[in-house]
Amino acid sequence: MSKAIVIGAGIAGLASALRLRHQGYEVDVFEKNTYTGGKIHAIQLGDYRFDLGPSLFTLPELVDELFKLFDEDPRNHFNYIQKETICNYFWEDGTSFSASANRDRFVKEASQFFEESEESIRNYLKRSQRKYELTSPVFLEKSLHKSKSFFNLETINALSSVHKLDLNQSLDQVNHKSFSNEKLIQFFNRFATYNGSSPFKTPGIMSMIPHLEMQLGTYLPKKGMHDISQSLTRLAQKVGIRFHLNAPVDELMTENKTVKAIKAKGKIYNADTVVCNMDVYTAYNTILKNAPKPEKTLKQERSSSALIFYWGINKEFKPLDLHNILFSENYNKEFEHIFDKKYFYEDPTVYINITSKHIKNDAPRGSENWFTMVNAPTHEGQDWKAQTTYIREKIINKINRNLKTNIENHIEVEKVLTPKDIEKETASFQGSLYGTSSNNKFSAFLRHPNFSKSYSNLFFCGGSVHPGGGIPLCLMSAKIIAKHIRQS
Repeated sequence: MSKAIVIGAGIAGLASALRLRHQGYEVDVFEKNTYTGGKIHAIQLGDYRFDLGPSLFTLPELVDELFKLFDEDPRNHFNYIQKETICNYFWEDGTSFSASANRDRFVKEASQFFEESEESIRNYLKRSQRKYELTSPVFLEKSLHKSKSFFNLETINALSSVHKLDLNQSLDQVNHKSFSNEKLIQFFNRFATYNGSSPFKTPGIMSMIPHLEMQLGTYLPKKGMHDISQSLTRLAQKVGIRFHLNAPVDELMTENKTVKAIKAKGKIYNADTVVCNMDVYTAYNTILKNAPKPEKTLKQERSSSALIFYWGINKEFKPLDLHNILFSENYNKEFEHIFDKKYFYEDPTVYINITSKHIKNDAPRGSENWFTMVNAPTHEGQDWKAQTTYIREKIINKINRNLKTNIENHIEVEKVLTPKDIEKETASFQGSLYGTSSNNKFSAFLRHPNFSKSYSNLFFCGGSVHPGGGIPLCLMSAKIIAKHIRQS
């Protein structure tokens, strides 16, 4: 039986291990942390449970199909609900809008609230869907770095419609062209943050992102986001995949453009195939020191990071739902600070995720678990203690204004995660959440490929390589490399 080694037990590493096991490989997974899941982790603070990392769950079928590979009913292992309300939005003038998951209802209510025609909103969503359907089979589900990926009808269709993809305009420009209401423009500009980019720099093709959330649906695992990684870990153990935790890989042992083995904690482990789920920048500066570096790729601008406060709140807030956004009054300034000035803007957009709205055991009765996040610059030596103190006050003041409360009086427990912490705990270079940003129209083509150009049996998955960051794209990267390996 051929042997495969997966380096890193993040969501892409877990999915890759399962797909290789399904292809008949004997699989070992090496993880530097004492737990699996990477950024999809959880903590308990007193009586409050928190998901540490990703809070948005879309395309759940990508998780389900991993169970189906082994003829397992996903519902016997992993369950989730679909949200009827996508997100609640708040502005400083005291207005708020609840985005319905029902498309017709959303169009009608958005038209009334934002004073835009139903036709313009419906046409925008149709264009979003069309962009996704044109580009997903070409740019998300296949390798961009294999010429044969481009010789098919899907690619021809996408290229023939390239003028419809808005590659030469920013997302903000596309949204200004589509709408006149500044709040609705800000509403759709927000989707740039789903890949850690600025709406004022990322190309207009990113207006396809709303299709994922608003038309394909948002979901919540019944046991929290952490259950995504843990249910896959249990499946992996059931099908015979071996996990080596607290076992960072120190070196790849190569010969004649082939990886022959890895070294971890002083031991040598042979392999026929190696999959790297590490941040690609970190990988080239640690275990791939002797490999030729893809300098252009490694020098790309990193995506945004995050500063997160995990707060146990001894009160319930009815205006809030699972996902909540408190918008900045100057979105342009906020992103200018994040990407150019590298420190926080005085009026940040605040995201609050509250899983206890649906998972009652996540907080005591009458209380809520708040995952309170602001977009942050990457870690480049800033004084995060000072930055955290500064922005915490701004966040609290903003919450108090929007919700007419004194939230600091209700915080029972608190933990803070800074970009520096994210870099340390996940080995994501500079604490970036999505690898590189998508702040130019060529960014998709500049991402690292899912295979090595130096070693024939080395492959890459995860958020820092093609097709990008976020749970769905990480799972897609595992599908791409499984196909590469099967065909190699």
